Amino acid sequence: MSVRPWIAAGFLVPAIVLLGTLVVYPIGYSLYRSFFDAAGTGFVGLENYVQVFSGDGFTAVKNTLVWVIVGPSVATAFGLLFAVLTERVRWGTAFKMVVFMPMAISMLAAGIIFGLVYQQDAERGVANAAWVTVHDTFAESSPWPGARPRPDSGLAESGGGSYTTESAVDREGGATDLPLVGVPPQELADAEPAKKPTARDRAGDEVVGTVWLDFTRGGGGESGAIDQREKALSGITVEAVRGGEVVASAETGDDGTYSLPAEAEGAKLRLPASNFAEPYGGVNWLGSTLVTPSIIASYIWMWAGFAMVLIAAGLAGIPRELLEAARVDGASEWQVFRKVTVPLLAPVLGVVVVTLMINVLKIFDLVYIIAPSATQSDANVLALELYLSSFGGGGNQGYGSAIAVVLLLLVVPMMIVNIRRLRRENRR
Repeated sequence: MSVRPWIAAGFLVPAIVLLGTLVVYPIGYSLYRSFFDAAGTGFVGLENYVQVFSGDGFTAVKNTLVWVIVGPSVATAFGLLFAVLTERVRWGTAFKMVVFMPMAISMLAAGIIFGLVYQQDAERGVANAAWVTVHDTFAESSPWPGARPRPDSGLAESGGGSYTTESAVDREGGATDLPLVGVPPQELADAEPAKKPTARDRAGDEVVGTVWLDFTRGGGGESGAIDQREKALSGITVEAVRGGEVVASAETGDDGTYSLPAEAEGAKLRLPASNFAEPYGGVNWLGSTLVTPSIIASYIWMWAGFAMVLIAAGLAGIPRELLEAARVDGASEWQVFRKVTVPLLAPVLGVVVVTLMINVLKIFDLVYIIAPSATQSDANVLALELYLSSFGGGGNQGYGSAIAVVLLLLVVPMMIVNIRRLRRENRR
C-alpha cells in the first residue's frame, strides 16, 4: 500500500525541525561566529584559528592529541585484557561488575575522588601513601632530617647538603665535638644525654668526639659545650676526608660519641647529606610533568569497564570451534590470542577505540577538577580551553567558536569511519 507524501512529511518535519534547531543551526552559527572578535562586531578572519594553534591554545592542541592517542588505546587494552582473562573463571562476572562500576560515577565525582588520591601529602593522598611506603621499605631514611650546625660551630656547608669542618683534625688538641641544632626537642625525648669522650677513649690513636643537639629546653647552657641536659644525636655518620677522598668513617653511638681510626689524623671531618635529608615526600602527581598522565589514568579507571563489556560481548560471539581448532593444531594460548582472538575481535576493538576517541575529544571536567590552578595550563585540552575562553571568564566567544569548529573537524573523520563500518555490516 502506498503512503501519501504529506503523511510522510508530517512525520519527518518535527524531526527535521529538531535536527536543524539543535544541530545544524548551532554548527552554522559557531562557524560564522568564529570569524569575529570577542564582541562579535569586528570581522577578524582566521585570527581566532591562528590563536588556537599558538600560545595556550597550542598547548591544548598537543594535550588533546596525547589524550586521543593514549587514553582510548590504553583503556581498550585493559578492557581486552580483563575480558579475556575473566572469561573462564567462576568469579569473572563479579570482577567485571567491579571494573564496570566506575562508569556509574559522574566525571565530577571521579574528579573529586582522584583529586584526593593524588594529594601530595602522603597522609591524605592514597597514591603517595602507597608510593612512600614502597620507597621507605627499600631506602633508608636519614636519622635527623633538618639538622644543621650552628654558624659558629666550625662546620661549613660543603655542597649537596653536607657539612665539613673548617680545619683539619688535630688529635693532640683533644676531642672534636660537632654541635648541631634544628632538631625539635620532642623528637629526642627518649635519647640519651650527650657524653664527652673519656680519657680511655683518648688513650689510643683514635680521633674522638661527640655529635649532639646544642640546645637546652628552657634556655641556659653554654653554646658549643656539652651540658648535662643536652641530648645525644645517635646514628650520624662522620667521615674523615683528605684530598677529596674518604679515608675513614664512623657512626655515633647512643651517647653521641664517635671514634675514628688513626688515619683520620690531619683530615677534615664531614657530616654527609644523608644524615640530614628530609623524609621522602612522594611524587608530585599533579605537577607540570605528570599532571596529564595522572588525569588520563583516572579516565582509564572509569572507561576500561566500558571497553571490557563491549569486548566481552564480541568475545562471546566468537565460534569456539575456531579456538579449539587452533589449539588442536598446536598453537599456544598466546598464539591463539594473537592470531585468532584479536583478528576476530578487530571490528569490536575498532568500535571501542573510535567511540573512546570521540569521547576524549570532549573531555574537560576531569581536567578542570583534578588539575590544580598552578598546573591547569599544563594539562589544558581543547574542550577546557573552549569552556574557559567562552564561559569561564575569558568572554571571547569568537575564539571559543573557533575551538568548537576545530573539535568538529576532528570528530567528523571518526564519525565517517563508524558510518562506513555500520554500512559494511548491514550489507553482510
